[in-house]
Amino acid sequence: MLANRMKRKLLTGDPAFGVSVMFPSPHIVDIVGRLGFDWVLIDCEHGSISLESVELMVMAAETAGITPIARPPVNSFEAIGQLMDRGVMGVQVPHVNTAADARRAVESVKYHPLGERGLAAGVRAASYGYGMSMSEYAEQSNSETLVCVQLEEGEAVRNVDEIVQVEGVDVFFVGPSDLSQSLGYPGRPDAPPVREAMDSVFATIAAAGSVSGSAGNASAMNRYMGQGVTYLYTHLTTLLSFAASSFLDEVSQQG
Repeated sequence: MLANRMKRKLLTGDPAFGVSVMFPSPHIVDIVGRLGFDWVLIDCEHGSISLESVELMVMAAETAGITPIARPPVNSFEAIGQLMDRGVMGVQVPHVNTAADARRAVESVKYHPLGERGLAAGVRAASYGYGMSMSEYAEQSNSETLVCVQLEEGEAVRNVDEIVQVEGVDVFFVGPSDLSQSLGYPGRPDAPPVREAMDSVFATIAAAGSVSGSAGNASAMNRYMGQGVTYLYTHLTTLLSFAASSFLDEVSQQG
């Protein structure tokens, strides 16, 4: 198992920038790494990515030198375990509303004594059983893998004090889109009640000495970084739109 460079960066307090990809493409992952991003989010909740494609995208991430994180469709041992066995270096678990939800995510990612993930020698994450003992692999995996939980509903906001106390969670991610919907302002993360809820959660995470995360465009990222948020990503479609607009504006000025 490779070292999780993105996790190391977060632990030192530096921001780590990623790109979310929702369709199967090792080539896009390779490009994202070559463009200088720290990590890629392989989105299996909203996208069309199969387990086989996850494994290929992880291979591309390793070649490009970036950290592959996957978002499972649900918070379950089965869904998370299948992604971890493909070789992702961590998961971003959606709809975590209680401390029990957060503990389930940790236990799904970690081996004994930190969790209950199933241990299998023949999977790619364990180098197919080559090069190290299973006990060495389990220990290394527990050290290197990252657990991120998504706080994206009103219930999570109400329970944030208990959620941030759960051991083994590396990142507490505040999801603007689903939170805006849960609070009655779908698609309006800048609505004052949504912004106030996000600010409150960020403050609670910071007070607990933990790492916070969120997603958005460049303007949103700059605002989040001003609040101490370091786990950050933008969506591939947002990145392409920004680049296309900048390119077309520049060439139109030359016409």
